[in-house]
This record gives sequence, C-alpha cells and structure tokens, in this order.
Amino acid sequence: MSKFNQYKRNTVADIQAFKHKKKIVCLTAYTAPMTEMLDEYCDLLLVGDTVGMVLHGMQDTVGVSLEMMIMHGQAVMRGVKKSLVVVDLPFGAYEESKEVAYQSASRIMKEVGCDAVKVEAFPGIADTIKFLVDRGIPVVGHVGLRPQAINVSGGFKVQGRDQQTKEQILQDVHDAQAAGAFALVLEGVPEHLAVEITRSIEIPTIGIGASKDCDGQILVTDDMLGMFEWVPKFVRKYADLSQAVQAAAGQYQQDVEQGSFPSEKETYSFK
Repeated sequence: MSKFNQYKRNTVADIQAFKHKKKIVCLTAYTAPMTEMLDEYCDLLLVGDTVGMVLHGMQDTVGVSLEMMIMHGQAVMRGVKKSLVVVDLPFGAYEESKEVAYQSASRIMKEVGCDAVKVEAFPGIADTIKFLVDRGIPVVGHVGLRPQAINVSGGFKVQGRDQQTKEQILQDVHDAQAAGAFALVLEGVPEHLAVEITRSIEIPTIGIGASKDCDGQILVTDDMLGMFEWVPKFVRKYADLSQAVQAAAGQYQQDVEQGSFPSEKETYSFK
C-alpha cells in the first residue's frame, strides 16, 4: 500500500468545521521537499501565485502563468500527506468570463489533483465562484488587498480604511459566501474590519495582515523563514535562513579554495 494512503487528508468540510473548533494553520508551498517539512504542522497549504516572486524573482504576481501554477501544484501534491491543498488561479486565467475560469480551474484540478482553487475578488466574481462550485470545483475567495490588482490600486496598500472601500470589501465577502466559497482569505485589512467579517459570516476567514481574531492565519513560508531581508509589517520571522544559507555558502567557498573539501572521508577510493 502506498504510504500516502496511510493518512487522511483534510477535506473542504474539515476546514469549514474548524471555524468552530480550532485556529486554521496555513502556509504557502511550492516544492515537494518544503511541502514534506510543512505538512505535519498545517491544516491547509496554498500553492500561491507568490511563487513568481519567491522562486522566480518577479516583482509581482501578474506575470505568473497557469502552467507555472500547475507545475508547482504537482510538486506540492508529491509531498503532501495531510493538508488540504489549494492552488491560486493566476492573473488572466479567470477574469474574462466564468467559462474561461472553469477551463482554467478544471485543468488545475485534473492535472494537479489538488482540492480547491483560490480567486481574488473583482466585480462579478460571485457569478464565477457559483459557476465553479456548481460544477464541482471548491473555491476559496480572496478579498482586501489584491496582489493581482496592484497596477490598479497603486501598489501593496492596506484596504478598507475608508468607508467606501470598507463597504466594497463587505459586499465582496458576503457575495463570495452566498456564491458558495468555502473559505475566505482576508489580506491587508484593518483589524476591526477583519473582526467584523469573521463574526458576520459562516465560512472560515484566513488572515494575512488582518486580525488574530480571524479563524486562521497564513503567511508566505519564505517570509516566515527569513529568506528575505525585507518582509511586510504583518510577517513574523520565525527563522533567519538567509543568514544561515550565506554562512554555509561562505564556508563552502573557503573549504574549496583552501583545498580542504572534499576530504578523504568525502572521496571514493579504488577497490
């Protein structure tokens, strides 16, 4: 029996039930080795379009393609045992129409084998969410700061600080729930708004730059691990792997240049 069959992976129903039982622990994942390390500690793993910035050196997520999301989603599925896996629909893969969104989402579900997709809110997204859910594709919504829309919003800015944007976010939230989204990511919104949303809807809220009172939290794993010198205000660094990697590379350079690596222990002998 495959080792993967020995574990019961979280389902959409499990994540929904956690709203009333426990805080939902979420992180991003893009590769099989990292997935294997994170899986034990997470309820949900997101194959986020942040992969473009984290692994491919892009300035934002706009340039991420559907093929990239499928490739990294497949890698994550090779390493997961327990967590629910959600894959972002990237910019340009779902905005044109609900039919285009279905083509993109169904391709991800079939080629990746993941459990759900995530979409950012925009006018008319509720119709798209309903269209996907009605056809068997579970959906996570994303409201507040929308990384795919930074060229319209003027950058990575907190949303919902004025009455107009607050009302728009509340409308997006309730529309997404009514359309059938099973969870919502709240990004870059003031604490009082995140609390209001979390208390007013039945589906779980997952905060990133929101409130500790959200039903769960998510961070970009590489930010949390300290792989970058600068991180957003809402990130807590739980490690400093950037310094560790640089120290290891520096020691390796020294050992190679001085001829101490490889040593006899690391060299094959003739038999």
